[in-house]
Parts: sequence; structure tokens; C-alpha cells
Amino acid sequence: MTQMANIAINANDIVAGKEETIVLHDIDDIRIIVFNRPSARNALSREMRKGFSSVINQTENTENIKAVILTGAGGAFCAGVDIKEIRSDPGHPMVRPNPAEVIRDMKKPVIAAVNGPCVTGALEIALSCSFIIASEQASFADTHAKVGLFPAWGLSALLPRSVGVRRARQMSMTGMFISAATAYDWGLVNELAPAETLLQRCMAVARDIACADGPSLRLQLDVLNAYENAAQFPALAAEATALELFRRSNVEE
Repeated sequence: MTQMANIAINANDIVAGKEETIVLHDIDDIRIIVFNRPSARNALSREMRKGFSSVINQTENTENIKAVILTGAGGAFCAGVDIKEIRSDPGHPMVRPNPAEVIRDMKKPVIAAVNGPCVTGALEIALSCSFIIASEQASFADTHAKVGLFPAWGLSALLPRSVGVRRARQMSMTGMFISAATAYDWGLVNELAPAETLLQRCMAVARDIACADGPSLRLQLDVLNAYENAAQFPALAAEATALELFRRSNVEE
């Protein structure tokens, strides 16, 4: 088995020479998933969102994978959905299930390794992971209102439970970016790590998870997810209703 402490890894090395927009890299029983569209700060095209669902399903069904790390190439975690694509075809149906839903349904632990900007839909994805470990260079923002979109992946439920309602209001109403240090102080992220050792730290945590007793780990994860889902359900339902009203008003305009 590979000695994790001796491995220096980063997302750019993992995707080097690869054209796929979502890259998989397995080290023993840990899978690293990398968003690989750095020219667009890893904004998720429609095809990427569809592909992400397939990747997560395949990972779920790969028995020897015990834990997952999700990160981005090129110094950014993800810019959320590809807004240019959405605006070029505003009537196109939403991709379902969306990436955040897929992550929340995952039966294996997923660590978000946020190495740079994590914006809007990407924030929903990161908050849907089991927890977040961030680089000291990471930053976080909800810019839905700023760019004329409405949350569709659960942010209305996820962000207030992470940072509190008043801080969530400020972030969502202003589109303000918060630093990694602020995100840590507010409880949005579990740990901070230097950028050059972020994935190495995540690998160490993932290794601890993978070494835990499998049946006990799965049951504990199920119970914690059930608790969180029950607490979030009213807000998720309210978001879905508001999203439908938002979409109708835009069509009518």
C-alpha cells in the first residue's frame, strides 16, 4: 500500500496531458476527482454536469473506493455553472440530477479540497460534500443574485446551516467573497492547509476514513446524512418553489 505521507501531489500534475474535463485519479482506495477546465475556472458546462453524475455513480459502485476527494485544476476549485452557455440557450431544461444532489446522495465520504475560488454552484457542490478542507488561497462567494440567477442546487438550505442565517444573507445579497481564513472562522470549512500541501492533507484525512470499520462508517454516515437532510428539507422545498416562480417570471418577461 502506498505511503501517503511521502506523496506530494497536486491537481495540475494529475490532469497534465489530459483533455477530459473531469479527471479521475485513484491512489489505493482513495479516488481524486478533478474538474479540468482551467481556462474557464472549471465552470461546469452542461456536458460536464451530465458527466459528473455518471462519474459519481461509477465511483459509488466501485467497491474498492473507500473515500473521495473533489478538487479543481488550474488554481480554482470551480466557478459554478457555465453562465455563457446558460444565457446562450436560456430555455434549455435543467440537468437532473444536479451535481450537488448527486453528491448529497453519495453513500461514500466526499472531501471537498477547495484550492482557489469556489463560486455559486460550486459552493453548493462543496457544501454538499461531507466536509471541506481549503487552501489558504481559497475564497468563497454566492453570486446568484449578482448575475441574475436563482439557487437551484440547495444553497438556500446549505449555506445558512453552515455559516448562520445572517452571514448567509450578507453573502447572498451582496455576492461578497470571503477569504479562506474567514470561511474557517465562520465554520464553512473544517481545516486550512498551505496550497502546495492541500491534496496531501486531504489524502491523509481520506486515509483515516478508509481505514475505519466499513459497516460502522457507512451506518454513521447514513445517520448523519439523515439528520442533515431532515433539517434541510423545508428549506430545500422552499427553494424549489421559489425557483419555479423565478423561472416563470423570467419567461413572462
